[in-house]
Amino acid sequence: MARTDDRPELDALDRRILGELQADAAQSLDDIAKKVGSSKTPVWNRIRKMREAGVIRQQTVIVDPRALDRGTCFFVLIRTSEHEADWQRRFLAALLKRPEVLEAHRLAGEIDYILKVRVSDAAAYDTFYQALIADVRIFNVTALLSMEEIKATTVLPVG
Repeated sequence: MARTDDRPELDALDRRILGELQADAAQSLDDIAKKVGSSKTPVWNRIRKMREAGVIRQQTVIVDPRALDRGTCFFVLIRTSEHEADWQRRFLAALLKRPEVLEAHRLAGEIDYILKVRVSDAAAYDTFYQALIADVRIFNVTALLSMEEIKATTVLPVG
């Protein structure tokens, strides 16, 4: 797992292991080893090295948002006229304290930021919106309601 830049080099076995972990991280080392054509100890060592190198950032579970009354998804497009470091710090702090924000991305182009927000309903979104604009000045906000989730995955292609 060596490389000249800061990213580790992954061989075919590392990639197969990552594929198995992404499919189901709860499966046993024995099962992963069998599926990738190796034995338990080398698989464990590779997983450990990939964790240490930051390739594997964390292991978690995926929860159905409806089970937690978070079945309504909005994509929030934000334009700002302020680009100073202080505004960005306050905006980041506002996002980090809002558990409804699942993703936040700074964009190139006409829209400055896009947020993925999960709430119970439109009224809960409005509560989120009011809290956000109370924390930080925003030039324009457009909320897009997701009518249907067609594809959602955390699995990255390993090949």
